[in-house]
Amino acid sequence: MGGPGDPPEGTPEGGPGGAEDEYRSVVFDESFVRAARLQESSAAERMADHAPAVRRRPPLRRGLARQAVLLVLLIALAFGTAIYMGVRHPYGSAQARRTAEALRMTVIPLAPQGRVPGAADTERLFARSPAAHFETGAEGIPLPPSRSTAHFSDSQVVTALTTVKDYLVRSSLDPDVLAGREVRPARALVDSGQLDQFDRSFGHPAADGRHAPTGWVVRIDPARARLADDRVRVFGTLKAGEADAATLEVFADHTFVYALRPAGAASDVPASLFTVRRELTFRFDRDDLRTRQVQLITAYVQAGPLACAEDASAYLRPLLAGQTARTGGPAGTDPYDTDSPAALCGTLAAGAQPKV
Repeated sequence: MGGPGDPPEGTPEGGPGGAEDEYRSVVFDESFVRAARLQESSAAERMADHAPAVRRRPPLRRGLARQAVLLVLLIALAFGTAIYMGVRHPYGSAQARRTAEALRMTVIPLAPQGRVPGAADTERLFARSPAAHFETGAEGIPLPPSRSTAHFSDSQVVTALTTVKDYLVRSSLDPDVLAGREVRPARALVDSGQLDQFDRSFGHPAADGRHAPTGWVVRIDPARARLADDRVRVFGTLKAGEADAATLEVFADHTFVYALRPAGAASDVPASLFTVRRELTFRFDRDDLRTRQVQLITAYVQAGPLACAEDASAYLRPLLAGQTARTGGPAGTDPYDTDSPAALCGTLAAGAQPKV
């Protein structure tokens, strides 16, 4: 006999209250109902003509959530790439770069043995001097055939050579630099690690082997002389090679010959020749090659005719046509001062002067 709430015949087999109801443990929550693809039409909808009992629901739009996940993944990927490139960047970070070496310089005046020869015609002076076969201006600084090294490509070697040539032109041929009016053309090519030394050299010149402007550029005292001919004669060579796996080195050896007249003198006043030989060593790391800047490591300069007793650190003060070197040697050298370089002076060979 059934219970008070059961039908007279008992609970039907397979009915909701059956003992073997396999769906009794299934809970149809709201998310399950919303996810259903079929939806029963409402009573109002079923009363309309030809309204189906059920209709297919449009798929749920999950794009926003997926886009958010994709955006997060892209941001994480970009952040990871930035960290990786910061660690493995081919040029290295500023912190990882080696400190630029200070420039060591030697400036040697060359004193004439007699009167400095001169002539009003500068072409005649050049034609009768050892500079007769020299090229004019930047043409006298040709680039050598370039080839790759073990750790630097051919294009990197060419970049180093052309940057050195640019520095030589700016520091030895620019009229404003020669006259002491400008330093920026040369300064713009100096590695940032050497700028303090460069600026200190021009701000407070000293004959200490570290802070002589004439070690950086050719600088003629404007109070004493001016160019008589803008066509400076030049001859020399460039050589490139590796200093180590991370450093490219360029050696430059050039002789520059200038025609000079006394400052403020008319064009008919005799001119004389002034010769400067610059042996310079440059170094480049990969960052210098990228920025096209130089590290000038050594500068060995010989210039004449000059007087040995004159200080040639701030300006080169040439002896002009008809002048002779005053007696007296260079400033004294203190062998007990280990930080002071030896004061040097040489004699300008007679064959280096024009035959007039």
